[in-house]
Amino acid sequence: MKRSASDKNSVRLQVFLSHNGVSSRRKAMDIVKSGRVAVNGTAVTEPSTPVRPGRDKITLDGHTVSSKGMEYILLNKSAGYATTKEVRLDEDNVFRLLPRKFHHLSPVGRLDKNTEGLLLLTNDGDTAYRLTHPKFRVEKTYIVQVEGEIKPPKIKRLINGVIIDDRKTARARVFRVRRGKESSEFFMTIHEGRKRQIRRMCEKVGHKVLNLKRIAQGPLQLGNLASGQWRPLTRTEVQLITRSD
Repeated sequence: MKRSASDKNSVRLQVFLSHNGVSSRRKAMDIVKSGRVAVNGTAVTEPSTPVRPGRDKITLDGHTVSSKGMEYILLNKSAGYATTKEVRLDEDNVFRLLPRKFHHLSPVGRLDKNTEGLLLLTNDGDTAYRLTHPKFRVEKTYIVQVEGEIKPPKIKRLINGVIIDDRKTARARVFRVRRGKESSEFFMTIHEGRKRQIRRMCEKVGHKVLNLKRIAQGPLQLGNLASGQWRPLTRTEVQLITRSD
């Protein structure tokens, strides 16, 4: 396909795919190179190929990729909902909490089924990548309630790291600790994203997690958004998460 990169209103194919929720820009490059994408019926394998959103027909595996604006929805996920697009008869997913018009969006990272709190959904693949890839060290803060009274030595172990899957967790921050005989509560900030990480860390120091709620991810704050409710990000929030510095 021959087209000048200076065509008015054109964007690179991999950018178009990323901006319309297919994947991150890096993964979009691999998808194009694999021959799965066609423009106006012609297979294209060059990621930098200019395309005109709204005029050219772009397909992935035969399915049209629609041109959408960037959308960012912040959801206060309720416990009991899986962070997945998979539809199962025996399990509710987070999209049950959202209007159908947002069902094309993708969750940014994951929250365990029984974990509640802040979950961002978007069709901006690049921003999702920056918020979740370990190299960017984006902090996530949780309110953690554990069984029993957690003593200072165990708090110190959580801060310094414990061994999970033969690898030590990165240093964490633990603060605002409230201890009780039956249960204890504290805030915990991590920048890794291992599977069930906080639950497993707490189990390592001898405390079962009773409740877990994410209240912040990078610059985003859950605030007073009620459980099961959602809102679009503000313009300021969008600027904070999309800047590349």
